[in-house]
Amino acid sequence: MNTVKTWASEIKAVLNNTFFGNEDLYNLLFVPLLCEGHILIDDVPGVGKSLLARTLAGALGGTFSQIACTPDLLPSDILGVSIYDEAKNGFLFRKGPIMANIVLVDEINRATPRTQSALLEAIAEGQISVEGKSLPLPEPFFLIATESPLDQEGTFPLPEVQKDRFFLTMKIGYPEQETERKIMKSHDPEKKKKEISQDFSSLLNCREEILKVHVAPQLRHYILQVVNKTRNDSRLIFGVSPRGSLAIYKGAQAMAALNDREYVTPEDIKTVIYPVLNKRIHIHPEWKLKGVTEELFIDEILSEIPVPLTSETD
Repeated sequence: MNTVKTWASEIKAVLNNTFFGNEDLYNLLFVPLLCEGHILIDDVPGVGKSLLARTLAGALGGTFSQIACTPDLLPSDILGVSIYDEAKNGFLFRKGPIMANIVLVDEINRATPRTQSALLEAIAEGQISVEGKSLPLPEPFFLIATESPLDQEGTFPLPEVQKDRFFLTMKIGYPEQETERKIMKSHDPEKKKKEISQDFSSLLNCREEILKVHVAPQLRHYILQVVNKTRNDSRLIFGVSPRGSLAIYKGAQAMAALNDREYVTPEDIKTVIYPVLNKRIHIHPEWKLKGVTEELFIDEILSEIPVPLTSETD
């Protein structure tokens, strides 16, 4: 798994020139990228989401675009539109910002449900449909969406089917004081930033390596037990789908590779379980009023299931 570890270290070196994140945050960012998934960042404004996405695109050597969602945003503003060209006496398709390797969809829940649905095919199928034609998205394609708190004015809740399409949800959080001091210093005009543009073949090779990470049978059973608990609890409106269990499985493989291991441990599973399940479990309102949160619910079901003993040879 040294290929994945080396790749991640080089990307982190670039990100740390401007973003100054920590190891855990970067690993969670890399997991869906390595697993061909997409990520939802649920956090407050101003913590560096745009900077993180833009710097990641530069480090990977890919194209970057940003979509600022507002209630008047139309699907054609995202996907693209045909315009009439007088010189050629015909219509030409002008690609929308979705046609990039790294796409930041800022405050996705400020867009109307109609516009949100335009992103669903891109997330799920890696393609878009425009004017009766299907167009493939660039490869690789990685979508980073941010979500505003639902109690703010002008927000539209994401439909459950769309939340389930995101590989995992993460928070960036406020930086520590020393980190924030580094952020201020990084804006010194004399400071030179290190930039590395990688060949996409490195990422594609890493994706192949992830599939070789061994997952012991008892760990696969452990994942299934966790997911089954969510499907048989009256406090939930509905449980986790098979897409969710697969995300835990693949995410644990990626986390093991990022830690330079060829086998998954229970800790790898626990690290990805919270961000994978956070938006996939839906608590009944009456239980929310009693103080039951997604995190507390996950804590509870994990405490009820014995952690299997395993080794790399299982």
